[in-house]
Amino acid sequence: MLTRSLLRRWLPCAALSLACCAGIVQAAEPIKVGLVAALSGQSAKSGEALTRGLTLAIDEINAKGGLLGRPVELVRRDDESNPAKGMLAARELIQREKVSVLFGGLDTPVSLAIVPLANQLKTPFMGIWAAGTKITENGAKDNYVFRVSAVDEQVDEALVAYGLRQGMKQPGLILANNPWGESNLAGLHAALARRDMAQAPAERFEDSDLDMVPQLTRLKNAGVDTLLLVGNVGPSAQVVKSLDQMGWSVPVVSHWGPAGGRFGELAGPNAGRVHFVQTFVFGAHNSARGEALLTALKQRFPQVKSLADVTPAVGIANAYDAMHLVGLAIDKAQGTGGVQVRDGFYAISDYAGLIKQYHQPFATDRHDALGPDDYVFSRFDGDTIVPVAP
Repeated sequence: MLTRSLLRRWLPCAALSLACCAGIVQAAEPIKVGLVAALSGQSAKSGEALTRGLTLAIDEINAKGGLLGRPVELVRRDDESNPAKGMLAARELIQREKVSVLFGGLDTPVSLAIVPLANQLKTPFMGIWAAGTKITENGAKDNYVFRVSAVDEQVDEALVAYGLRQGMKQPGLILANNPWGESNLAGLHAALARRDMAQAPAERFEDSDLDMVPQLTRLKNAGVDTLLLVGNVGPSAQVVKSLDQMGWSVPVVSHWGPAGGRFGELAGPNAGRVHFVQTFVFGAHNSARGEALLTALKQRFPQVKSLADVTPAVGIANAYDAMHLVGLAIDKAQGTGGVQVRDGFYAISDYAGLIKQYHQPFATDRHDALGPDDYVFSRFDGDTIVPVAP
């Protein structure tokens, strides 16, 4: 039984001990990062690729002690490729889950809906797939949106240059009838104009269209010798099937939409006719970094047995590099506040990434870490994405 004098001495010590324990618990609270992406539907395979890339990077970060002495935790929400649902999911992750950084997924319309919210709430929003130019170049004076992914205007330049190398004389455009399609319509026309080429005929499609023959027939009658395609998995597959139905063997040069899901399965045996942009492709001969990541991927996700199971690799690579850059930004900031992390991005000097060696990837007037020299062209071989021979 404690005497009063012992009790008086013990209570302050006990209180101090509890306070220390509370401090330890508080220090060990995870730094949460959020992902809003299509985790269901035709693009679910891409959402899973983004998840895997983030997870592998987080595993590496946590194995080295986390960030600021705290573990990193990923919290995901499915936007179902719907802008309204994406914005609600982003608000929940920021305001309820208290994520320090929000990663944004596949669809440009969804990302564009989230951008004003991220800027308003001063939460860094890192794009890892959607390529709409206006996502990062959004006109906000206080811009919290960054990206490790393709950018439409640069991709459009790459598509036109690639088509010309393949002998294109009269391109025709077939694009999604949404903000992403409009972004690329302007970019492709600008890329053609810079080469003194006439404005190309353009056709649009809805995601629900099951037959592209009418649009493609008009382009064929206009004398088109190469199609420049901008669309996600399902509609892009319908373009290939409609071309098969018409017996038209025109080359197809595409934005990276076909990589976003089960394109090889949906488009059928001629899926490989579509050549599309990527920022990274696993192959038979990878860099040491790529081979190490592929090994880690198979260990972390036992369902990954072959290269076909890591399609689309671009989602894994973009997300993996982006998470490590976020880690560097938080380390530079020595905090997780929105303004701190935003400024931390500007302080990053170098990072040896999977996609490339990054040197000062971000600046106050440049929020995109990748440029036109970071794109490669690829195609489907069965269910596997492979590089197109130069």
